[in-house]
Amino acid sequence: MKDEARVTGLDPARDRAPVDRAQRYGQQAGRGSPQDHARFGHARHDMRADASAAGADLYGPTYAALDLGTNNCRLLVARATHEGFRVVDAFSRIIRLGEGITSSGRLGEPAIGRAVEVLRICRDKMRNRGVTRARLIATEACRLATNGNDFLDQVRRDVGIALEIVDRETEALLAATGCTPLIDPQAQGAILFDIGGGSSEIAHLGRSRPCRRGPPEPEMRGWVSLPVGVVTLAERHGGIEVTREIFEDMVAEVSDLMSEFAREHATTDSSAMHLLGTSGTVTTIAGVHLGLKRYDRRRVDGCWMLDGEVTEVMERLLSMSYDQRVDNACIGAERADLVLAGCAILEAIRRAFPSARLRVADRGLREGMLVQMMRADGVWREHGAHP
Repeated sequence: MKDEARVTGLDPARDRAPVDRAQRYGQQAGRGSPQDHARFGHARHDMRADASAAGADLYGPTYAALDLGTNNCRLLVARATHEGFRVVDAFSRIIRLGEGITSSGRLGEPAIGRAVEVLRICRDKMRNRGVTRARLIATEACRLATNGNDFLDQVRRDVGIALEIVDRETEALLAATGCTPLIDPQAQGAILFDIGGGSSEIAHLGRSRPCRRGPPEPEMRGWVSLPVGVVTLAERHGGIEVTREIFEDMVAEVSDLMSEFAREHATTDSSAMHLLGTSGTVTTIAGVHLGLKRYDRRRVDGCWMLDGEVTEVMERLLSMSYDQRVDNACIGAERADLVLAGCAILEAIRRAFPSARLRVADRGLREGMLVQMMRADGVWREHGAHP
């Protein structure tokens, strides 16, 4: 795989600037207006001039971050740069580790088999890239399963890697650390949400703390973890045929779970904060909105959508049949029975935290782990970095 151009310390696209306050309600989402290009042209020129320095690898380990979730297994391998990191390998596979856990309370043998197979691929990638510093985590499915620890023992024995089950607060902090560079510095903060397969984390983030080198640090003013995700919600309510009544039942269930957090952190000023979403749900919505014939992370990560545009896409998805969702290039067979459950969780969040804008993040826990490891190693300290 070619090196992926991803420097987490920077806005992913300088020409996709935050919609100006005077334009928020009239400007379309996407790559920015001609005025945005004029406004930020000088910044782009400066960035190109400094690219050789900012993008150069620093001396130090090759890092890996693995996130084994209820629905996906994801891996990033990266090396530190002056402003963030450069991804040298990436892998993602839908495995549905938590399939059936809502009824059985256990990880099923077919799901365990899929996970072990994919973890072997990740192990080989880490070996081939010479990884010497890694964090490998498991989340809600392993937290809930009565045989979660037995599964970890099997992975250690059969694959030769040690997974760490993290708690929900750690999961929220990792998502915040990975996504903080996408907060609009002109806003008062953001409501970050990570819609997972078995749980969904929501955090109220303040303005990013300034830093001279490396990605900004998050200011987390509050967080909540909801014991519901796209897999568990779809298993309870159904994901193949989703009527508007079923959809509203899902929205109501999620709204009840977040009601206390919403009372404490919601604001009546929809322009004061923006939503910041990281999950397959929001990246799918962005891909559909952009009309992508094939998913393109470079266009999705960091893009802005106005509130009405989010509504329009969700209405389109609700009107689609299951087969139509399967045929959509940004959804496909692996997500067709889960995407409306994700939309229901997003709709509950939108109703609890009305906002004029949503920023889409194709980043999260893995990036948060990489940043935390690099920061702990001091790679961005002035006296610890090599030119």
